[in-house]
Amino acid sequence: MVTPRTAIVRRPGPRLAEGLVTHIDRTQIDLALARSQWDRYVEVFRERGWRIVEVPGADDCPDAVFVEDTAVVAGDMAVVCRPGAPERVPEVVAVPDVLSAVGLDVVHLPDGCLDGGDVLKVADTVYVGVGGRTDTAGASAFGELVSSRGFCTVQVPTTRVLHLKSAVTALPDGTIIGYPPDVDSVDAFERFLAVPEPDGAHVVVLDDHSVLMAASAPDTADLLRSRGLDVVMVDISEFIRLEGCVTCLSIRVRGGNPL
Repeated sequence: MVTPRTAIVRRPGPRLAEGLVTHIDRTQIDLALARSQWDRYVEVFRERGWRIVEVPGADDCPDAVFVEDTAVVAGDMAVVCRPGAPERVPEVVAVPDVLSAVGLDVVHLPDGCLDGGDVLKVADTVYVGVGGRTDTAGASAFGELVSSRGFCTVQVPTTRVLHLKSAVTALPDGTIIGYPPDVDSVDAFERFLAVPEPDGAHVVVLDDHSVLMAASAPDTADLLRSRGLDVVMVDISEFIRLEGCVTCLSIRVRGGNPL
């Protein structure tokens, strides 16, 4: 049985500063600050009643802290990904055992490339970003797997940012939010709310009324509060320098349903 409200995380390793960057220029990373920011990120989940499960560290993998890219949860099933960047393939090794330990049925993507950051679930619809780290073969293979759990997949172009969830995420009511210049096709989403800041496009749903987001998007936070949401903000500046956001630092499972 899947443990309700579980956040699966992985600590930043000593080579974090060597992480891949694709759409932005490389800047200096403060490793000590990154570790402090990660601690606070994890603490938010604990404060909200989530169980924390850590994947064993991968010190030789600079991007391993971005654990969301290694697997996607769909109902009671976890699909282990095939990263689009060859350098990131070793990050996947320790993940299946952790997913099994929390009660998920673990399967492996049979074909193509898929990063978890390219998968956005909204009710029984799963949007899969194609064009960057995820290819058509990977998206199609993933769609076939999750259809057995009642999910319908929709492939959407993703070329302006690293991952689909670098461009859009979803609020508790299913509204898709995004910063329009970073979104290839706003029309791909039935309900879309434009936000005023790039970092405002990224939220993690903590519960039906609360979201977690980066402290670097205060105007978006105000917008979401005006919609009645409780907004918890965390400073993740060092991870943003590596094209990271609040979603990619964890895999979330809530009673068998991913968020």
